[in-house]
Amino acid sequence: MLRSRSRGLVSRQILAATVLLSVTVGVEGLSRVNAQSIVYDPWNYSQTLLSAARALDQVNNQIRSLENEAQMLINQTRHLTSLPSSVVGQLTSTINRLNGLVAQAKGISFDVDKSRNDFERLYPRQYSASSSSNLMVQDATSRWDNTYEGLKQALVTQATIASSLDEDGQTLRTLMANSSAAVGSLQAQQSNNELLGLQTKQTLQAQILLLTQARAETLRAAEQQASVAAAQERFTRFIGDGQAYSGGK
Repeated sequence: MLRSRSRGLVSRQILAATVLLSVTVGVEGLSRVNAQSIVYDPWNYSQTLLSAARALDQVNNQIRSLENEAQMLINQTRHLTSLPSSVVGQLTSTINRLNGLVAQAKGISFDVDKSRNDFERLYPRQYSASSSSNLMVQDATSRWDNTYEGLKQALVTQATIASSLDEDGQTLRTLMANSSAAVGSLQAQQSNNELLGLQTKQTLQAQILLLTQARAETLRAAEQQASVAAAQERFTRFIGDGQAYSGGK
């Protein structure tokens, strides 16, 4: 019986020790779990989020910088874009046509030396007694031809300039449209240059017109002066030396 009680007491002591050991292990395990949860919880987690946010902000800044650089390249491309069309060829063609009219001048040309020599030969201040009647007639015919050609050239020049007025109006409208729609500094500068080209071309037209008109008027006035000199010489020859004819003896 004592043995039975002793065995029961020992069994209960072993059971109690086992339960106590289990509880101790459980408490220690719970403490370790709690300790690990505290290490990864609020502060470290917030620091991790803050670092990620900073990294994302840096990435966004880099993206904005790349976008700005791309826009700068686009703007530079626009600044270097030329006009889709140009009126330089048209302006040059008109100027060349007017210059061609001047170069085709007949009679007294616009060459300095030739003009001086022809004028002195065909438009003398007076004719000498040794000048033949045939020479005076030939000179008078040449002077009339020169005046005719001068008036003709002035008229053709006027007609040429008048016919280009419609072209100038269309050119001006084109240039104004290009100027209004200019993209970038290069297109704006080209539009301005072509507007100046149109203005220069019109100035040249006015100069050429004045030149041909003045030439025609000068030739006509010179013809009249030379005709007076020839008429004086013919009159002198007609009158003679003033001595009356006495008849033959």
